[in-house]
Amino acid sequence: MENNTQPMLEVKNIEKHFGSTSVLKDISFSLEKGKALAIIGSSGSGKTTLLRCLNFLETPTGGTIEVMGKTIFDADQMNRLSEAELRKNRLHFGMVFQSFNLFPQYTALENVMLAPKLAAKQNGGETVEEIRKRAEELLDQMGLSNRMDNYPHQLSGGQQQRVAIARALALQPDILCFDEPTSALDPELTGEVLKVIRSLADSHTTMIIVTHEMRFAHDVADQVIFMDEGIILEQGTPEEVFEHPKNERTKKFLEGYV
Repeated sequence: MENNTQPMLEVKNIEKHFGSTSVLKDISFSLEKGKALAIIGSSGSGKTTLLRCLNFLETPTGGTIEVMGKTIFDADQMNRLSEAELRKNRLHFGMVFQSFNLFPQYTALENVMLAPKLAAKQNGGETVEEIRKRAEELLDQMGLSNRMDNYPHQLSGGQQQRVAIARALALQPDILCFDEPTSALDPELTGEVLKVIRSLADSHTTMIIVTHEMRFAHDVADQVIFMDEGIILEQGTPEEVFEHPKNERTKKFLEGYV
């Protein structure tokens, strides 16, 4: 029987040029709701640029992006979008950065509440009490119920990254994106962050994870993309990509992680 389920995310022919340098070349993939996609590849392969294009931190040079069947980006119509429309489109994606990017002058709770409070001020809707309640629930989910009133400098790197994850979830995005979420952490702190991401995968949070943690990608992702020099060289299930890679470049890359 044919499956007519609409993917949560459909990326078609995304290109990104910086001047004469082509960083992303004809990137196309889809992601179903509740699934986790891992993007792997060497440094400079275009992984982070792809995430930044999805979040509109960079503007793709070409291609389209659809969320739940609605086109939220079309390079040919980019000039027709207002800043308000761009801000609305960004809300489909939550972003967790390598370096946490918490505001040092705010507590963990205030960091998580900040964006929803600004959104409520602009668009109406939730009360501060409702925003606070959800922020407290998210921090509790991250194992930080006893750290809500701490400032970033009073938290370990792993705790700061968990606050950043809670902050990304606070606006209830359709898709949660991670850009090398453990690369700035000591090895002993990496496990606690990966445990949180694994729990999100178990609860069927739709995620895109750029990572160098190959074993984690194998165990958690439903789909894996291997990028090299701005193109997708291979994509499939973790078993297909990690255990039976077809491309020689993929095989060579993975040899370093065996």
